[in-house]
Amino acid sequence: MAGMTTIRISKELKHKIGEFGTKNDTYMDIIERMYKAIVEMHLAKHLMDDKDTVSIKEAAKSLGIKLKK
Repeated sequence: MAGMTTIRISKELKHKIGEFGTKNDTYMDIIERMYKAIVEMHLAKHLMDDKDTVSIKEAAKSLGIKLKK
């Protein structure tokens, strides 16, 4: 494990974070799990974003390719 540090949070936030854990979890376990979940959510959001996409039909048309039916 890399070096450790201390972060200051309110008792209220500490309690809220603790609600995500189980009996044997440390706060580090809980925060790591939360971080991984957030990374996965961001990745899923990015992969599902169709803002800058075109359909296969549109791409083929713009490239002058005829698709088989």
